Amino acid sequence: MLYILKIKGTTKIPDFVQIRDNNMTLIAYFRLNQITQGLKKSNLDKYENEITKVLEKIPYGKIHKFSRKNK
Repeated sequence: MLYILKIKGTTKIPDFVQIRDNNMTLIAYFRLNQITQGLKKSNLDKYENEITKVLEKIPYGKIHKFSRKNK
């Protein structure tokens, strides 16, 4: 289980994403406009399509539970 947070930036700070594990340990942190690079750097690139769809749907400031399925 992963927890995905989409955070709205300011004029000087870009929008970004946090991905945390069950213990709320940060496992990925990247800018919203660099999803592919951020997931690849965190070894989550096999979930790129699913996480991208989630990020398109969820509102800023909310936590979304994401279940990893082996494909």
